[in-house]
Amino acid sequence: MKKNELMQYSCPLGKAMSALGSKWKPIIVLVIKDRKLRFGELAVRINVISRKVLTDQLREMESDGLVIREEFKEIPPRVEYSLTEKGLALLPILYQLEEWETKYHVYDPEKEKDCKMILEGKKVQKSVM
Repeated sequence: MKKNELMQYSCPLGKAMSALGSKWKPIIVLVIKDRKLRFGELAVRINVISRKVLTDQLREMESDGLVIREEFKEIPPRVEYSLTEKGLALLPILYQLEEWETKYHVYDPEKEKDCKMILEGKKVQKSVM
């Protein structure tokens, strides 16, 4: 079922999953948190996502009411992103998901990278996902 079809139904969980239905949107929410970040800052902090995908995800999140895109009429142009009230309300839910995964996941350092490197903005080598 496509996102547009799913949004026509009045199922709250379906709409929520449609709004967060990519692997990148929850990460973007966790990176922005309660601050304003420029596009370039987001791209550096989540350096495993292409700029095109990041742009597409931010546009979808804006249309779903999760982020605010604030454009400044400057040279060079500046755009800042922040979470809406709806986006901020996701933070405790996403933190609970992190706790759930931490509780039941067996970490294998040979196969996995620590996601804290992404969420804390540390530089990691660009990898193919």
